[in-house]
Amino acid sequence: MTAGRTARIPLDPPRTLLTRVVDWYSRRTYGASLDPAAAMGHHPRLLLTELRHEQALARWDRLDPTLKALAVMSSAVTIGCSWCVDFGYWVSTQDGVDAAKVRAVPAWRTSDALTDLERRVVEYAEAVSVTPPAVTDGMVADLRRDLGDAALVELTMMVAVENTRSRFNAAMGLTSQGFRDRCELPAGA
Repeated sequence: MTAGRTARIPLDPPRTLLTRVVDWYSRRTYGASLDPAAAMGHHPRLLLTELRHEQALARWDRLDPTLKALAVMSSAVTIGCSWCVDFGYWVSTQDGVDAAKVRAVPAWRTSDALTDLERRVVEYAEAVSVTPPAVTDGMVADLRRDLGDAALVELTMMVAVENTRSRFNAAMGLTSQGFRDRCELPAGA
């Protein structure tokens, strides 16, 4: 664990075959061990279930990837999970999502970087993520018209999934690991 971090659970789970493989994969794929995986490593069945779940999510393809990334980021920002915002920014930009769009999510109401549809997706994700949810019939009808039923269902489930991720990470005290810092070229490059 990095100095200054505030994890509420040790991020050094028992070194089982599963935790070693997950750590190896994380380092190879993301360049670092992922703190949420380390936290989940204290409960191997839960970690394995979550890994399978994330693999299945990665195969969903009804929603445009940029809209999905913006919705996930909106949920993480709304909940206030710095780990998810950090990692989500890195993953989104690595997957080709325009970094300006991802950076615009916290200020979506006034940003010129987002299209009207992107702004409505971010607004919807925020409305799903607040407690109690603030989703309106009009929001759903408009998105249903523009996205179709399958993409709207996928959008809603991705926001719900990010709510689970963000709430887990925030509750465990997991904070930014510096992924975003590795994204962009240094000034003057």
